[in-house]
Amino acid sequence: MIKINRVNSYRNIRVAKYIRLSREDGDDRESESVENQRDIIDNYIQGHKELIEVGEYVDDGFTGTNFNRPGFQKMLKDIEDEKIDCIITKDLSRFGRDHIDTGYYLERYLPANNIRYIAIRG
Repeated sequence: MIKINRVNSYRNIRVAKYIRLSREDGDDRESESVENQRDIIDNYIQGHKELIEVGEYVDDGFTGTNFNRPGFQKMLKDIEDEKIDCIITKDLSRFGRDHIDTGYYLERYLPANNIRYIAIRG
């Protein structure tokens, strides 16, 4: 449920930052680093006053080809506990690399739980 902040006249949206870096990222490691992803997401959040960070979920060293990642699973639990309204990643590849499972989450699971998803860069 999105709460209305009557004082500021905008909606507060509870945001989860999701960051993933796998060993498979190889040459892209510096540009995809956890710190780099965090900075990009933080800058985005700072530019949108309605976004309120409620959690950061990091899977460092985990592949994006499956969703059996501890940070991702913790984020799903927090979604089910209605602690999150929105997930933000640096780009779609940080969310997942398996097209079928990624599609399931983006097209079925998140909408069914009223979760908005934002990938900052294509």
